Amino acid sequence: MPNSVPSFIAAQVIRLLPRQLIGRVVGDLCERPLPPPVTQAVVGAWCRAYDVDLSEVEPRREPWKSVDEFFTRPLKARSRPIEAPAEDVVSPADGNLQSMGRIERGCRIVVKGKAYDVARLVGSEVDARAYLGGQYAVVYLSPRDYHRVHAPTDGAVVEVRSLDGDYYPVNAIGERWVRDLFVTNRRVAFVQESRALGRVTVVMVAAMVVGRITATMVAGRDVPLGIHKIEPAYDLERGDEIGAFHLGSTAVVLAGPHASAWHRAPGLIRVGQSLTRSG
Repeated sequence: MPNSVPSFIAAQVIRLLPRQLIGRVVGDLCERPLPPPVTQAVVGAWCRAYDVDLSEVEPRREPWKSVDEFFTRPLKARSRPIEAPAEDVVSPADGNLQSMGRIERGCRIVVKGKAYDVARLVGSEVDARAYLGGQYAVVYLSPRDYHRVHAPTDGAVVEVRSLDGDYYPVNAIGERWVRDLFVTNRRVAFVQESRALGRVTVVMVAAMVVGRITATMVAGRDVPLGIHKIEPAYDLERGDEIGAFHLGSTAVVLAGPHASAWHRAPGLIRVGQSLTRSG
């Protein structure tokens, strides 16, 4: 945990910043096509600073057109195989598995000692009840990680909820000093209906400088705010892409009581690896 006085001061400075404007400006700059030497210099510096592994990215004949194209880079085909039995729910993202557990009475999840209301997280009181007695997992995507998000189970996406919110940093400072961080920030909930598990939802939580979230089944350079009924439903298999962060933040997976208990140890995890068990 960061030293309390400096982190408190940093949190107050962040509160004073025009966070949404910063995200919009940085996002526009990242999307803008730049001269190849400039883009390559930025990408190279980013890779060195965050130790980004590009060995899994498809070889490119041309340089990155923009910084955003690098952030949302696809991986080589079959680089994220499903490494789990058919009944397991798998990680939707590469990152750090921060916490997981059972969704108890009161429909709350706990992340780093703080409880968050599931209804506020997913944007629906009715939907939240479907997860009571079920399981949750929280995966944090760092700046070095692959930024696309994938289906944790088989089933059809029937609804996408794009929820307005702030853009506080999802890091040690934000987690300590911003009350209700994960339900205060902007987020997009992908509601999936699984034959075996019932309702399963992935919530993509935005963060400071992460100005955009895109969805495979909703048109637009950012998912428009509001509830999007997906008709016909968008069928998916485990591991199919559902969306992308245009930088990185956090993916929360929620499953109802039909899901087996999830016991994977905290730590690094990749798309397609089981949440039900380690190894």
